[in-house]
Amino acid sequence: MDFFANHILSVVLFTPLVGALLLLLIPRENEQAHKITGNVFGALGFLVSLPLITWWKPGAEGFSFEETAAWIPSIGAKYHLGIDGISLLLVMLTTFLGMIAILSSWSAIHTRTKEYYILLLLLQTGMIGVFVSLDFFLFYVFWEVMLVPMYFLIGVWGSDRRLYAAIKFFLYTLAGSVVMLLAILALYFYAPLGADGTRTFDVPTLLTAAKTFSDPLKVWLFWGFFFAFAIKVPMFPFHTWLPDAHTEAPTAGSVLLKMGTYGFIRFSLPLLPSDGPLRSKIIHIVIVLSLIGIVYGAIVCLMQKDMKRLIAYSSVSHLGFCTLGIFALTPNGLAGSVLQQINHGISTGALFLIVGVLYERRHTRLISEFGGLATPMPNFAAIYLIISLSSLGMPLLNGFIGEFTILQGAFQVSKAWAAWGSLGVVLGAAYLLWLYQRVMFGSVTQDANKTLPDLNAREYATLVPLVILAFWIGIYPKPFFALIEKPVQKIVQQVNPAFYPVEHAKLPPAEIPAAMAETK
Repeated sequence: MDFFANHILSVVLFTPLVGALLLLLIPRENEQAHKITGNVFGALGFLVSLPLITWWKPGAEGFSFEETAAWIPSIGAKYHLGIDGISLLLVMLTTFLGMIAILSSWSAIHTRTKEYYILLLLLQTGMIGVFVSLDFFLFYVFWEVMLVPMYFLIGVWGSDRRLYAAIKFFLYTLAGSVVMLLAILALYFYAPLGADGTRTFDVPTLLTAAKTFSDPLKVWLFWGFFFAFAIKVPMFPFHTWLPDAHTEAPTAGSVLLKMGTYGFIRFSLPLLPSDGPLRSKIIHIVIVLSLIGIVYGAIVCLMQKDMKRLIAYSSVSHLGFCTLGIFALTPNGLAGSVLQQINHGISTGALFLIVGVLYERRHTRLISEFGGLATPMPNFAAIYLIISLSSLGMPLLNGFIGEFTILQGAFQVSKAWAAWGSLGVVLGAAYLLWLYQRVMFGSVTQDANKTLPDLNAREYATLVPLVILAFWIGIYPKPFFALIEKPVQKIVQQVNPAFYPVEHAKLPPAEIPAAMAETK
């Protein structure tokens, strides 16, 4: 038990990998065993991550559950893991969605099931590794590990244009990774030597050393990391790989991935230059790209004929809100952005699962092929409506809390930013409700749709937990904000130190000064 407690992050990290290794031992023709093993380790991966919540110390400073071991001493690379409140939420989201994604594949995948579940578990290991790594070398290894399984998941089990989508995804992500590697090496070599005369890849150490760098160097480092993370988010104009990748990928592959926005928070913000005008110029560039992404993604959604492609473009719009909140550099903006990343995983993940349910029954994603599905599938219609409302930001559902907090944070800096962001909310309601109307309402025009079966027990098991989470965050988000309060405050104090004195100056005095009381 002591080993488990002292190495909880390693256990969470490598549980999916153990499942992948066990799958190697199962004969290729035993499809049922592949599915059972994959689902067992998907559920186990989530269960072993639950102690992270129960053992978490509220208000903890710095990183918790840290593990450090020598790895490659000759270059200063260590096996260094640790999480704060932000990475805790993202790790829990990854293990939870990983379990659901694996379960959703039960009846969708019938070819090469062994390889499919191995790659899905490897993908989960890579994603968790990105969120828990506190060594740049280790972080980069997991960042690249995640790329390979996703490439094969799209290329082998994707739809008709899967090879094109897989190669496009691989090239885009690899291009960003190479530039990020150069930025990591620049950090490594420009940082001063340690007390023992060696260099290190330790994340906190290098980011602390970066505070002393010249502003021109910080600018180059910022854009190096920005390029990689902007592609992964994706931000406009680096978004063109995403609609193809998500449209062609199997449902489980579309549900996962949230690394780009995390990278902005963890690595890009501390590298912003100290010079006020230069920093302001960079912030305005990123904010403009975010606002273009919000509005452009929503408008393009209105033109789509493929349900899955529409939801893929909605990610461009929704994640534009996340980057808007991050680079507003206010506590509300940053906290809302972290929560919106969780919301996006829940709501958009559920929408991809909903499209997967329809695709398994009709083998088409064209909106024109549906209509009136609320009649043969009433329970499906109810869940689909709740998820659509959560995605468009209906009060009492999760999307509203994230978007409202982001817009509040943006409004504190610029009313124009909040106004343009609000336009994205309106357009989001338009494309999501119009999609729902075309698919679920009206008369059943296609004979094949008249006898479609409603949700089965496995599909309920994948969708109902997401509906519960959507209501939980929408009604009582306090536990989530409490987790990220300290790390958000620390980041804002570091990158926007002028914010807190100004905000505190606006607060009324807690009690009436004695001199004023006497005059009364």
